[in-house]
Amino acid sequence: MAEEELPGVLILDIGGTHGVLEDLAALLKKHFCLITMKAFLENKKEMSKKIQSIFVFECRPTIDLELLESLPNLKVIGNSGVGVDHLDLKMIANFGVKVTNTPHAVADSTADIGMALMLASARRLVEGNVLNFHVSYLILWHIS
Repeated sequence: MAEEELPGVLILDIGGTHGVLEDLAALLKKHFCLITMKAFLENKKEMSKKIQSIFVFECRPTIDLELLESLPNLKVIGNSGVGVDHLDLKMIANFGVKVTNTPHAVADSTADIGMALMLASARRLVEGNVLNFHVSYLILWHIS
């Protein structure tokens, strides 16, 4: 399928501090024509017709009324991450746009962190580390 035939997906950027991870962008490119927010803003008239979806990565781009009104062919907003509290679902639904989410995407990581925090608390690891640091520092201070 040629790139012109692929549906457009709006993303904030590729890479950088707030952009979509490069590996994820490569995966998206297999199914979509990626349109960054910068490219969209530079040529709204042409780009707005191509965009059929928005990929929200780390709560960006911000989905507001102005953006929704400027995308007449928008069908779906794909949200990466857990929760959709940052999206106004009622406003989005008024435009006939669907919202997807990945509710279990970080379930294993969250469970791992939870277990690590419980074990650290039960074994007083943080207090032991602080004590170890102060003792090591005092020994080095006395040696020099």
